[in-house]
Amino acid sequence: MSPTNADNTAVAPVLVIGYGNPARGDDGLGPLLADRLEDWLAKSGIKAVEVLVDFQLNVEHVLDLAGRNKVLLIDASTQGRAPFKCEAVRPFADATHTTHAVSPQGLLDTYCRLMDRAPPSVELLSVPGNAFELGAPMSEQTLRHAERAWQFLRDWCERAVQAGAVGHA
Repeated sequence: MSPTNADNTAVAPVLVIGYGNPARGDDGLGPLLADRLEDWLAKSGIKAVEVLVDFQLNVEHVLDLAGRNKVLLIDASTQGRAPFKCEAVRPFADATHTTHAVSPQGLLDTYCRLMDRAPPSVELLSVPGNAFELGAPMSEQTLRHAERAWQFLRDWCERAVQAGAVGHA
């Protein structure tokens, strides 16, 4: 029996969440890549991957993780290795959570405490940016990094599907 969501429909075994504020220049990188991925998945006929876009990670995203085999988070970073970095996320009770936002590690820690079980496999794809001011356009450098990350993102999804970690669409 497949896991279901609140609407009692089956959840896709793979989840990608792109987050950031598109009105803040490079911070919109996560939503940009997530929107592009959603279009590519539709054209490719891949239904085993669900894509969400949000301004930030919230504690409510714990419910989105339930029933998933693999999760990829996409975010812009203020520092980090160019053109991008992808690393596993482990639960950690950090002090970064507020009523509005939570870190990837804090999200997994909350998942463990609320669901009383280990979280799904979660990775964070981060792309460094340098223009985060309100109203700023996305920088040319970050757009170049995004192109490199885009290839990685497609490959990541294809590997997840081919590995059988996603079940059948």
